[in-house]
Amino acid sequence: MATRLFAPSMGEGVEELTVINWLKKEGDTVKEMEVIVELETDKVTTEIPSPAAGTILKILAEIDETVKVGSTLAWIGQPGEAFEEEKPKKKPPVAEAKVDISLKAPEPVTTGSTYTGHVSPLVKKIVTEKNVDLNQVRGSGQEGRITKEDVLNYLESRKEAPSTTAAQPTQAAAEPVPVEKPVPMVGELIQLSSLRKQIAERMVNSQHTSPHVLTVMEADLSKVLAHRAANKAAFAAQGVNLTLTAYFCSAIVTSLKAFPMVNSSWTDEGLQLHRDINLGMATALGEQGLIVPVIKDADLLSLQGLAQKVNDLASRARAKKLLPDEVKGGTFTLTNHGSGGSLFASPIIFQPQAAILGTGMMQKRPVVITDASGNDAIAIRHMIYLSLVFDHRILDGEGADRFLMAVKEALENWS
Repeated sequence: MATRLFAPSMGEGVEELTVINWLKKEGDTVKEMEVIVELETDKVTTEIPSPAAGTILKILAEIDETVKVGSTLAWIGQPGEAFEEEKPKKKPPVAEAKVDISLKAPEPVTTGSTYTGHVSPLVKKIVTEKNVDLNQVRGSGQEGRITKEDVLNYLESRKEAPSTTAAQPTQAAAEPVPVEKPVPMVGELIQLSSLRKQIAERMVNSQHTSPHVLTVMEADLSKVLAHRAANKAAFAAQGVNLTLTAYFCSAIVTSLKAFPMVNSSWTDEGLQLHRDINLGMATALGEQGLIVPVIKDADLLSLQGLAQKVNDLASRARAKKLLPDEVKGGTFTLTNHGSGGSLFASPIIFQPQAAILGTGMMQKRPVVITDASGNDAIAIRHMIYLSLVFDHRILDGEGADRFLMAVKEALENWS
């Protein structure tokens, strides 16, 4: 009998996957371990190889479909070999229940007669029942493909807009119906990606979960820059780009060791102190949003080891090559909002962590310094703002400031 291609488990808590792209089609010959499909969770996109050599006999999950872990995506075998016509277990269509049934046409209507793009059977069923012109729907799938979520979002927006054809109450039938003015189109509606929806949901949830408090300090990076200038070439010879992020990570790790309460999480039973220091590193993906790969056991790494991890995780994050386990298990997070020119900010905590540290843009500024003789002078220094947002259930202002001061001192006294 043919071999099943299962939707694999991609980490604890991940129960559903979305089919992003099939790299092969039915009838194509594949080698064992040859990548044939791309699957996406709420965090990462992963390439899935064929479990056996042979021919793709049947593909059971279409692009943009959401399937359950463990369901069958396809069958691979020899031409004519038997297989089961099993459809993958899809996510229950909860969103469909939210659509106002008053939008349903009195009889089936052939829609999208001028629409030539490919849509899934589920999308066809919805547009037929709800009388949707697909030419009016903006697709957010691959190459502009219209997904179920696109159609449901369109229906919601149509439901919210006043309708001039809605039935009027019987007692008002004799009254003239006011002519409604068209709503002016002030801009383009951009459909939300699954990643953007997940970011929005988690950020709102974080604000509702813990009381966020901000404290800000500034640090002089003169010694860090001097060390970097003296060692950058040597690191490059080892294939490592020595970025400032590696120094920030090292200073954070040193400070977390001194103040373990910051490396904890709130639970109803008490504070969960984490033995490992797993440092999250927020990485921008441009207009797609951001993702937070995690440097596991960061306290066991040298500056070079941290720099290597920063290089590797950042490059694979932007290429969507991270593994599911590489975006889980963070105990503290660093975000470099200064890369966009921001001086300081108030980032949102990644639950269930106790705090998040933001680094602003480095600037040359005049500051007052004191020399060895106790004399004050004005000097130009490379300064940066450090913004710590902490969970006030876990940390008070004094404890948070002591931790942030430790980070500041680690950077300013670099040797």
